[in-house]
Formats: sequence, C-alpha cells, structure tokens
Amino acid sequence: MPNHRHIVDQPFEVHKIYKRSLIHDQYGGNRQGGIAASARFPYIFIFSGKSGHQHGYKDQWENRDVFSYTGEGQQSDMQFIKGNLALRDHMKGGKRIFLFTEAPLRSHVMFETEVELREFDFFIAPDRDGTDRTAIKFFFQRVGKQLEYPKDLSAASYAAEYDAALDWNKPNETERKGLVTSRVGQGAYRKSILYRWEFRCAVTGYNKKDILIASHIVPWNEASNDQRLDVNNGILLSPNYDALFDRHLISFEDSGKIILSEPLLRTNYEELGITGSERVKAFSKGNLDYLCLHRHKLQV
Repeated sequence: MPNHRHIVDQPFEVHKIYKRSLIHDQYGGNRQGGIAASARFPYIFIFSGKSGHQHGYKDQWENRDVFSYTGEGQQSDMQFIKGNLALRDHMKGGKRIFLFTEAPLRSHVMFETEVELREFDFFIAPDRDGTDRTAIKFFFQRVGKQLEYPKDLSAASYAAEYDAALDWNKPNETERKGLVTSRVGQGAYRKSILYRWEFRCAVTGYNKKDILIASHIVPWNEASNDQRLDVNNGILLSPNYDALFDRHLISFEDSGKIILSEPLLRTNYEELGITGSERVKAFSKGNLDYLCLHRHKLQV
C-alpha cells in the first residue's frame, strides 16, 4: 500500500512561494544554511538553490519522484553531524522533511513537496578551497509514492565504517582515502543514473540492478570534473550494449535510434543480441550534447 502518512495536516502548499524569513519566524530553524531543523516542531526544512554548485552542491530531480540533495559542510569531508545526521535519522526521530527550491524573487523559496529519505551515498566534490573531498548525497522520495525499484541499503550499512574512517589520525590518511575512494567509486553517481533511468536498461528495459552498468557517454578519463558528475553524461545499459558503446562500436542518433559502426556491421552482430532496430526513448536534452561527442568517435 502507498505510504499516505503526513498527507493530512500539510503546513505548506505545493508550488506556493514563501518568504524564507517568515518560515523561520513561525517554525524556527537555521536561517542561513541549506538544512534547517526546527527545535519547536518535528520538521526539517531543506533549501536547494544554485549558489553552492561550485562546491558540488548540485541538487536535482533524478526522476519525477526522487530528488537528490547534497549534504552540508563547505570544507573538508562531510560527516554525519548536525543537519546531515538529522536527515539521515529523520524517520527514527519522527521528523518530517519539507523541500523548498530557490524562487526568482530574492529571499523567497518555493515549496516542492514533503519527502522522506530513501538512501544516501558518497561522491568526490571540491570544498570551498577547491580541495577534493568526500561529499554526501541524499536521495529523497516524495511522501506517499510507492516506487517500483528496491532500496539499496549498502551505503547505510557502511555509514559507521565511513564515520570511523574520518576519525582516523593523519598517519592513516592514505588508508582513509583508500577506503573512501573505493566506496565513492561505486556511489552516488551510479545511484543518480539508476534513478534517472528508473532502474532499467535504456535500450532493452532490462531491470536487474546488479547487472546494469552506469556508463559515461564521454569517458571518465576524457571528461572534466563537472562532466564526470553530470547525470546527463550517463546512460544505464545492460552489459552487452555497454561493452559496445564503451568501445564506440555503437552509438545513438538524437532520435534514440541505434547506430552500428562499420566494424560491427561486418560481423554477425545479431549473435551479440543486437538487431539494429533498437531505440532509446528517454534521452534528455542534456544527453544530446554528450551523444554528439560520442558519435564523432564511432569506429569506421
């Protein structure tokens, strides 16, 4: 059954614009930060805007029901303290989370929806000094929505291990970074791509999550830091299509129709499960610029 808790007694109107200071006057919470937990009400407010993008704070709707939100902390590795801890443990603490986004009018915000934590993971982003650090990405779903795809609890299962790693002394810096980097490499970006494509291969609709590959359209080793984290530079593929796409043996037109390279055409590509009639129906406008670059490298 869908989760309908909190639908009644809704203190905010969806898509209505509010003056942020008035929200705090009534409910309390930090007036400056992106995460504001009320001491007077069981509420946590999260405010998403463009001002923190240079520090990796790129929040977005991954699909119509899942919003990704970067944790707080402008310097050094983010930790599960203060607002980040409140978000992670909000269900255990009985707190409701209300999502607001930046409005055109200065000092005003628009109420998006009430959300609840689905999962979290980690990624590498610059801090305010430009130094790479580990950041936390929360994935929230709209309250009342029943999503078809399962939660991935792996990140939660190693949260304690991550916290312990951050407390290691400086002589263990290399070990600490090794742990964090190994986790981050399989972390938030993959989850963003999974949600963006709703846990299905972009070509076939195959939906076994552990098999699907979050492939960069412009490869990691050729991409800028921004491109590496850009969900538009990702496509979710089953292994056979990923292998061919990664080697520039297939690509896609802007319409989504598959393109077969000359070397592939000279083989019996049907033995690979390729028909030549495949089509991707869900490319975003942001995907198309990356696809143009990919097609230029198609093998001839």
